[in-house]
Amino acid sequence: MTAVWTLVGPDGKKYQSTVPGALGGHSGSRIYGRLDCSAALRAIARGGYLSQRVFFLNEADAQAAGYRPCGACMPGSYDRWKHRKSDRARTGPR
Repeated sequence: MTAVWTLVGPDGKKYQSTVPGALGGHSGSRIYGRLDCSAALRAIARGGYLSQRVFFLNEADAQAAGYRPCGACMPGSYDRWKHRKSDRARTGPR
């Protein structure tokens, strides 16, 4: 029997996949990161986090769905995301 995972696609909708998600996210805060992220693990330990946990195949899908990278476990991606966001704020939407 093939395992099936529920992922979130670039349209923000859940779908079934035979490929597991490479990134985890939190639908309440709209943040995604590595599955072993220390910030996420601390949030899970505090409780209430798992009910809003989602999974993405890749960064492109997570960002297209409106999530931002985690600054703790993905600092390079977060810095690029922040830079793009500040550029858009200065020049307006394209």
